[in-house]
Amino acid sequence: MIRQTYRDALRDGMSEEMRRNEEVYLIGEEVAQYQGAYKCSAGMLQEFGAKRVIDSPITELGFTGMAVGSAFMGMRPIVEYMSWSFALLSSDQIMNSAAKTYYMSGGKVACPIVFRGINGLGKMVAAQHSHDYTNMYANCPGLKVVCPVTPADAKGLIKAAVRDNAPVLIMENERLYGTEGDVPEGDDVLVEIGKARLVKEGGDITLIGYSMSVPECEKAAEILEKEGIQAEVIDLRSIRPLDKAAIAKSIKKTNRAIVVEEGYSFAGIASEIMAVISEESFDDLDAPVKRLSLADIPIPYADNLEQASIAKADDIVRAAKEICLK
Repeated sequence: MIRQTYRDALRDGMSEEMRRNEEVYLIGEEVAQYQGAYKCSAGMLQEFGAKRVIDSPITELGFTGMAVGSAFMGMRPIVEYMSWSFALLSSDQIMNSAAKTYYMSGGKVACPIVFRGINGLGKMVAAQHSHDYTNMYANCPGLKVVCPVTPADAKGLIKAAVRDNAPVLIMENERLYGTEGDVPEGDDVLVEIGKARLVKEGGDITLIGYSMSVPECEKAAEILEKEGIQAEVIDLRSIRPLDKAAIAKSIKKTNRAIVVEEGYSFAGIASEIMAVISEESFDDLDAPVKRLSLADIPIPYADNLEQASIAKADDIVRAAKEICLK
């Protein structure tokens, strides 16, 4: 194990796969000369050269289309977006070309490509840079969508994504880039796409989250433990495919659940998880499942208002007490 930041783990994961396979390359705005807008590609230009670490023009539709075309021809591109909000401009290439061509070609044309960048709330970046697009892309058959929280998962999932023959979207969060954690060493240490992570065991209630809601669930579980409530915490890690078995196993043990997200509640990820629990684990429930989501507004710039729009640990604690102490 080595101690690394999230951004360094991402960089090492990409670099290891580029050393392993010459068909892998990185493309995006400022990934080369500037070392990455968030320094996730620091040093990669110097190691791999300008033909494999490519600074693109500010045209998401253009460089995404080029990368998708190269994936059709057998390359394995990693496309970095400064923000998934900007990637909306390339959503046609992602959702209509990358996601569907394998199916529409009868399995003749695969698209082994990784799309990655920051998603959801940053810190005072206002409404146009704070939207969580996880549910939108997870709704498209043919795409895999993952949300790593820890440095170890950031590295393991990006390595697995590069080796996957399907398009994989990695939804990162800017607030995680500086966080540190233990990361396994070795070129073949991968994290399986489609498997949730059991963060903490408990027997009274299950707290289910992804991305930035996971640390809040962890904080809430610590508070609840001091008050005699044992909360189990699940990091979904992969949104599509979804680890339904892990959810069902936990609900069978705790009989109660709260789903926490930094996305909007309407047609959101929490809504899907609640439907899964209703379909798969209804007889195991002792109380209705509750969800805590983002306030249904464009996210304000002001820090106090931004923080008020997010489900925090204290909100999770209150909701858990309401369910467990009835």
